[in-house]
Amino acid sequence: MSRGLGDVYKRQEMITYKSEREIALMKEAGHIAMLAHEEIRKAIKPGVSTKELDKIAYDVITSHGAIPSFLNYNGYPASICASINEVVIHGIPSSKQILKDGDIISIDIGANYKGYHGDCARTWPCGNVKSDRLKLIEVTEQSFFEGLKYAHPGNRLSDISHAIEMYAKKFNYGVVRDFTGHGVGSKLHEDPAVPNYGKEGMGPVLRKGMTLAIEPMINMGTYKVKILADGWTTITSDHSPSAHYENSIVITDNGYEILTKIKEND
Repeated sequence: MSRGLGDVYKRQEMITYKSEREIALMKEAGHIAMLAHEEIRKAIKPGVSTKELDKIAYDVITSHGAIPSFLNYNGYPASICASINEVVIHGIPSSKQILKDGDIISIDIGANYKGYHGDCARTWPCGNVKSDRLKLIEVTEQSFFEGLKYAHPGNRLSDISHAIEMYAKKFNYGVVRDFTGHGVGSKLHEDPAVPNYGKEGMGPVLRKGMTLAIEPMINMGTYKVKILADGWTTITSDHSPSAHYENSIVITDNGYEILTKIKEND
């Protein structure tokens, strides 16, 4: 779940560095969140409601001894964010919102396991999707991995941000600026903010034990967005499609590790 822009690179003294015990709990939370993603991926097809997808996530998360991170977070009424086509983030699941052939849907999931969170997002195609939308999904995912090339101790946080932006801009896409990634751990949203744009060489120095939710939100058109009357649903200002890709990571001695992944024995 994305964080509002706020003061980027401010209050960095609030960054927490996680112990091995904390990282192990976050790995389990990330595993559970990704299990929910996998079940939702299988269920996406024309005619399915986003409310049905929400129930799948709730059932998977709770059956593994975790709690949906988003449910009742600042009043949010669901276990996932389900954002279709021009909805960038924070789409609220509904029994009235039915997937159609050709849609793309961004699913954002958080799991809280024994007090620690895993936060991850994917955009999936529904049925027969136009090639330009598939390209948007592909570029958004790759922009995340372009950013990860700079997730090493000693680099600056904005080195990640800059790499994401530069890659997405090669395709003339808009990089959302009003919402960012964030630190993650015992709180769903921790410092620092992790923008998907900006100059390199800025922000805090990356250090071992920093845990970050990096989440490019990339629009086919303008970078500008607006929030609808429900106070959550955020759409592109020009109604162009948007895609979202997110993982929680930890900075290690010589690079990073992705925490939101399914364990090999599952």
